[in-house]
Amino acid sequence: MISKSTEAAQSADTKEHGTFFRQSGWLMIATVVGGAMSFGVHFLSKVISGEEYTIFVTILSLVNCVPAIPLQMVFAQQTASALATDRKRQLSGMIRTAAFWAFILWLIAAAGTWLFQGEIVAHRKLTNPTVLWVAMVIVLLSVWSPIFGGALQGKQDFFWMGWAAILNSVARVGIAVLAVLALGSGSTGMMTAALIGLAIAVGISIWKTWDLWSLPKMSFDGKALLREALPLIFGFGACQFLFASDTMFATPHFRSEEMKCYALAGTLSRALLWVVLPLATVMFPKIVHGSVRSEKVNLLGIVLICTALLAACGGIALCLIGPWVVRLVANPDYVRLTTGLLPWYVAAMIPFALANVLVNDLLARGKFRVVPLTVILAFGYGITLSYVLNHGLHKLQVVLQILFAFNLLLLAVCAWAAFRKPKERLIS
Repeated sequence: MISKSTEAAQSADTKEHGTFFRQSGWLMIATVVGGAMSFGVHFLSKVISGEEYTIFVTILSLVNCVPAIPLQMVFAQQTASALATDRKRQLSGMIRTAAFWAFILWLIAAAGTWLFQGEIVAHRKLTNPTVLWVAMVIVLLSVWSPIFGGALQGKQDFFWMGWAAILNSVARVGIAVLAVLALGSGSTGMMTAALIGLAIAVGISIWKTWDLWSLPKMSFDGKALLREALPLIFGFGACQFLFASDTMFATPHFRSEEMKCYALAGTLSRALLWVVLPLATVMFPKIVHGSVRSEKVNLLGIVLICTALLAACGGIALCLIGPWVVRLVANPDYVRLTTGLLPWYVAAMIPFALANVLVNDLLARGKFRVVPLTVILAFGYGITLSYVLNHGLHKLQVVLQILFAFNLLLLAVCAWAAFRKPKERLIS
């Protein structure tokens, strides 16, 4: 017979899993809807020139190099931990201090951009310097977004996280269409639309975390915060670098028409992550909360299996319907190259999606030994890609093959760290 305690534990697990799937299901819907809306911006590539479209995608890629993911995970971890141990006033101090110093650092970066504006515009082949300053404001919001968005994730307010994603995308695509079709603007109008959408999302995060950061602040242990934050910053930062830096490396070495195809293939392939990343997003604060309270949280296996199934099915579907979508979005001249890149891009994203789940689990549990290995992989990726491109091997398929190889290595390293059994110590 099953004991009452066993029945209670099974009931608790069932309830926990039900809550998890309900929250992650909503966040999946919001992310897919938001992502699909954002993808609508790329239909404008038929209206603007290839040069303007490449500028838009390149600037967004540079903005994506802001360590938003690592910062968000730091504040998600700190918020979940603070709520589990009733340290809200210390959390208030962390959030406000971080937002203030982020603004100061941004002012310094803005001053540097102003001094070297001419060189930046020439090197990045920008047709309008205004787009650079729109991008700089986006950078500021991109730094504030993970601070308040991380707090929203840490308090497990996934309802408003979803609405922030949806409204961001609706504003982005709506204003971009207006700017391009009605006002005749190119990359500058599209970047302005991205700015307004992000401002709405950040505003929601600030509003819905008011109860956390508006409290009278209490001093916090800065050294302890650094000990906990640095592994998260380097670990998630290395993953973000592997995820987002390929376009930045490739742009100077290929023609704008080639990069337009590459950017479109990348947008479609990264759409796989719209479906699977919410699982890890919901899982992370729950594991942090459970670890702080020494409670057992059994989510890794379920999340890993669901991620693998969704990513594999999505990848197959994308390879089948991708050519049709490309013909719908892009000019006929770009279809052949874009569809040729899709299978390699999809192949690179699937191991990354699985590795992302393992990284979230490891760092949420404070298992930081994997961090140096992920940083070494990120450095190795950057050096390898730079060497290959600087020595004349200018094939976009090669760029994706390198990305695939390093994402596969990332998955292997994370799997080893997650599932290896600690050695038993012999007692003499």
